[in-house]
Amino acid sequence: MSPRAPRTALTALGAVGAVGVAAAIWGIAIERYLFTVRFHEVPILPAGSVPLRVLHLSDAHMAPWQRRKQRWMAALVDLEPDLVINTGDNIGHEDGLRGLRAAFDPLRGIPGAFVHGSNDHIAPSPRNPFKYLVGPSTSGVNAPEEPLDNEALDGYLADELGWLDLNNSVGSLDVAGRRIDAFGVSDAHRGWDRLDVLPELIEGLRDEDSTVPMIGVTHAPYRRVLDDFVDLGADMIFAGHTHGGQVRIPGSPAALVANCDIPLRQARGLSEWTRLDRTVPLNVSAGLGHSIYAPVRFACRPEASLITLTAAG
Repeated sequence: MSPRAPRTALTALGAVGAVGVAAAIWGIAIERYLFTVRFHEVPILPAGSVPLRVLHLSDAHMAPWQRRKQRWMAALVDLEPDLVINTGDNIGHEDGLRGLRAAFDPLRGIPGAFVHGSNDHIAPSPRNPFKYLVGPSTSGVNAPEEPLDNEALDGYLADELGWLDLNNSVGSLDVAGRRIDAFGVSDAHRGWDRLDVLPELIEGLRDEDSTVPMIGVTHAPYRRVLDDFVDLGADMIFAGHTHGGQVRIPGSPAALVANCDIPLRQARGLSEWTRLDRTVPLNVSAGLGHSIYAPVRFACRPEASLITLTAAG
């Protein structure tokens, strides 16, 4: 072996290590603060309808000290949304509601709807972050769980902000003078979804006016949930949970992981979900936060979405 070979190998190893350190610094110290808004336009409203602006928020995983995130979220009111859809995992700390108030208070008076993720009920716990790359998380299934004050959270979202609770439930919203019907389920990742109760509830909600748009809301976009939502007549579906993969290969159209069984190319952003002969728009938010035990984002900025619903055709 040439005397240069060990030196070359050490140089290469050092270069790889330097790239790894740089990536870690970027993901931990920089990118997780690079909040962004994704803009989409979806034509699902009846002909002649005035456009409606829907602000889709998800996975804030809020801790009280995350003031930079709180200020950025509070400024989203400047987008002048007509409707707010919140797809869960709002709290990431036992005192997270205090930070969430700072973020959401400016949205008071704007119609909204929400569903739960597991971190609206249970505090996050330390875990090996590399296990996330192996398959869907099972945190809490066989481990002690620290409960969060879900009653206080729901009191804030439903009673103070006036948002519609869609956890295994249905309802109607008055959005800029237009009726929007909606239904949703609680966290399917934890098996809290009750898809079986929705058909009867939806039948009682709907009337002869078939032009009323209907949206489906879920935290975790499992295939079984998305299929049922299409069958139940959703004109559009909103979901979160995936964090967009949280750590992605730059430039890749697909996430490395999704923490559920949705196709990896659909783990972030606007796409379509087809069930038999029916296709509906699906927006999966990459979310605004992360577990306090995995404070990193790489090639996957924290985000909110502004979906402008327009007239079909």
